[in-house]
Amino acid sequence: MSRAPRTALLAVLILVLGFLVSAPARAELQHPRQAFLRSSVGGLFLHWGMRTAPQHTSCSAWESAITSGGWNAAYWVEQARKLHTQYIVLATFHSRLGYARPYPSNVPGSCRSGRDFLGELIDAADARGLKVIHYMTDDPQWWNEGLGSGQSWLNSAAYSAYKGHTVDLHTRDGFGEFSYDQFVEQMARYPKLAGFWIDNDNAYWERNGLYERIRRERPDMTLSNNNEDTPIMDMISNEQKTGMTPNYDYPQAVYTAAPRLIEADFKLPTSGPWWYGGSDQAVDYKLSLGRLITNAGSSVKALMAETPMKAGRMPPAQEAFNDFAEGYLQAIRESLHGVEGGGYMYGGLDPGFWNAGAHGVTTISKTNPNLHYIHVLTRPSGSTLSLRDNGYRISSVTNLRTGAPVAFTQANGTLTLTGVSSWDQYDTVFKVVSTVREGIHTGVTLTASASASGHPASHAGDRDYLTYWDAGSAQPVSLRFDLGAAKPIRYIGINQREDSTTHPAANSARINSYRVYVSSDGVNWGTPVKTGNLPNHRGVQIIDVPATTARHVRLEKVSSHGVARLRVDEAWVGGAYAGGGTPPPGVHEAENATISQGVVESNHAGFTGTGFVNYTNVAGSYVEFAVNAPAAGDATLTLRYANGTTTGRPMDIVVNGTVVADELAFGPTGGWPSWTTRSVTVPLRAGPNTIRATATTAGGGPNLDHITVG
Repeated sequence: MSRAPRTALLAVLILVLGFLVSAPARAELQHPRQAFLRSSVGGLFLHWGMRTAPQHTSCSAWESAITSGGWNAAYWVEQARKLHTQYIVLATFHSRLGYARPYPSNVPGSCRSGRDFLGELIDAADARGLKVIHYMTDDPQWWNEGLGSGQSWLNSAAYSAYKGHTVDLHTRDGFGEFSYDQFVEQMARYPKLAGFWIDNDNAYWERNGLYERIRRERPDMTLSNNNEDTPIMDMISNEQKTGMTPNYDYPQAVYTAAPRLIEADFKLPTSGPWWYGGSDQAVDYKLSLGRLITNAGSSVKALMAETPMKAGRMPPAQEAFNDFAEGYLQAIRESLHGVEGGGYMYGGLDPGFWNAGAHGVTTISKTNPNLHYIHVLTRPSGSTLSLRDNGYRISSVTNLRTGAPVAFTQANGTLTLTGVSSWDQYDTVFKVVSTVREGIHTGVTLTASASASGHPASHAGDRDYLTYWDAGSAQPVSLRFDLGAAKPIRYIGINQREDSTTHPAANSARINSYRVYVSSDGVNWGTPVKTGNLPNHRGVQIIDVPATTARHVRLEKVSSHGVARLRVDEAWVGGAYAGGGTPPPGVHEAENATISQGVVESNHAGFTGTGFVNYTNVAGSYVEFAVNAPAAGDATLTLRYANGTTTGRPMDIVVNGTVVADELAFGPTGGWPSWTTRSVTVPLRAGPNTIRATATTAGGGPNLDHITVG
């Protein structure tokens, strides 16, 4: 049970992970303890205490009312699951909720229940695969809110007697000491508690090494901080900002960049306090769903606050929303779970402001770089949607809710969906499959006219989004690309770092006006081949230039939308736009073939199409392709495969029922994500042919991505 003392297993965990405790701040950016947060869509935020209506001033009377009302931890867990969230933040030790502690604490000083509500919630969540994080406040300023003159929610005398010295809980330092003890007690008492959600900070905690102690004693616990981006914290949380257009697009105001864990906290009730104030507040479905989906499309965790009543149930309007959200989100589950925000550091299609007033986000699979989703939250005025393809060659588009194919074209860097006659009232989702990303020049050397220490221009071209070019406040400032030889130039792609907000615009450090030059020698640049302005929008920005050929390209930022600062995660030069919507000639994806004793998987990156075939480990398992040949004759058959073992996995190549290559060798490739090719000449007849690759040993075949017939 959650309330048991820490186990030997926890001690082992401390030993295993403890070496990371003293790592520098950057090492805290990504850590195994954060895995559940990184895989989450969001959490359910519950403000619940003695100030929840009807209000109590007696802790025992409050506890009795909860119990007699039928409080059940499993109900809260089920509501969280309906919202497709993976964790619950319980805010009870809250400065404006009477500082109530819903568990039998050994530390006197404020309300503490006899029944272990927190422990029951942790156990109920754990049984369903969810986590619980406990809210901790640093602030005693509301010590008498709602009470008569001279009364207090805090008992300094009892706590002083317990500590053996005088402590005034109404001061920040005194309350810091008291709350410090709450952290320590919960760390020891609840081995399954996932972490702490901390409202701001306290100088007593910092002076006495609270966070270092948590890292030392419970390195499995996450720390989330509200409003302060402290390096030791795993996640920075922000109350949902307002005033942007569209109103659901909170990430416009995000001032931290992935892979930093970022959380947006917002209420589902349209009005009223963060806790139940006694009335059944309405829920704005479009705004709430828009916030959830937009956050997911920006790799931001959505912490959705509901207002449970005293005995734990949600008011009817919120309960009804949860019931609706359960089925509504389930229909598009694959586009929200196991994905990252598209168009930013993880690749993917263009998000944001599209054609004809349309707006939305894109997501991209974490395991399949060619699987994308377009979330249209604000529909276009017509039946056509256009967005930049960011260099992906598109092979298919379907409506995720209906499975119906969607007509599309792809030209000049733009993907256009046509003939869409029905738009969902909240979120129309298109599933998009690409084959390859093409047309982007490689082997490019980047330099700049100015760079901040430790952030050179080369960081904008290393395909590593943990590094970036920082131009500082220089303006104008230029980024230069040396392609190594004269090559075609069609566009520049630039992904400005997401720690620049776009709302409010005055705070934006993004490029406004720009100039593009080309040169054969990197010295003589002539006049600009393109000038213009970039919108104050997030995501990849594309600058199309007149078709030309040159070795050197220079992008010059002339002005910013707000502050004069520029940081760029990645930038590239495109020599050609992605092709037109069909796979390259002669390519046949294994996942679309006939499969005997094998499964389609997508858990190893680098494949084309939507996946690859993992042969069953038996002799005789095979993949068979149907191939049409324009004429009879020999053809070169190339099989793209991966073999992560240390032994070969030979296969017979059978064409039209005849073995044409006996036990063709498919040797180790150094890992399952390491793909290579094996070619053989095969005879084809005019018209339909079958090509079968059959495993000949008990190990089965290698992972087969596709074949090319040329």
